Amino acid sequence: MIDQLLKNDTELFVFLNNLGSEPWDGLWLAITDKLTFIPLYAVLLYLLYKKFGLKSLLIFVVVIALMVTFTDQITNVFKRGFQRPRPCGAADLVDRVRFIAVRCGKYGFFSGHASNTMAAAVFAGLTLRPFYKNLIYIMVSWSLIVAFSRIYVGVHYPLDILCGLTFGAISGVLFYKIAKYLLKRFVKTE
Repeated sequence: MIDQLLKNDTELFVFLNNLGSEPWDGLWLAITDKLTFIPLYAVLLYLLYKKFGLKSLLIFVVVIALMVTFTDQITNVFKRGFQRPRPCGAADLVDRVRFIAVRCGKYGFFSGHASNTMAAAVFAGLTLRPFYKNLIYIMVSWSLIVAFSRIYVGVHYPLDILCGLTFGAISGVLFYKIAKYLLKRFVKTE
């Protein structure tokens, strides 16, 4: 059963990866680059500051740093534990896929990009929901686009992405609850 699941995952990867074309490669490489979205993160931090104040922002920054560290490190534990090679490193796929990423990496289960962006999306969306009720949909859409970019550039299978997104969503909710608790405990609301 697992073998069939992995075979289907590989075939879906090959199909989705081959939807790409050279004119779009630059865009997807920019989307998959972690530095591309620094302005988005700056805007989100500004919105948190504007709506909650400086003391709350400091709590948010600490919680966000812990959340990103948590998702990143758990991702690494899973990668080392499962040791599922990335598709860009699979010799039997070399002639069937488009590999355009800058680097490949050794193991890919599950995607750190998917888990980190989904955690950030859920955290920001839930935290700012009282002020911007549709922000969570925009943020989740952004996360899904970033996650798909990992298939497009050839470094993750769809199951890597799906598991990363799921773990990221759970982490986002968990750290949102932690932030809420800390705000209630340390920031006086009037």
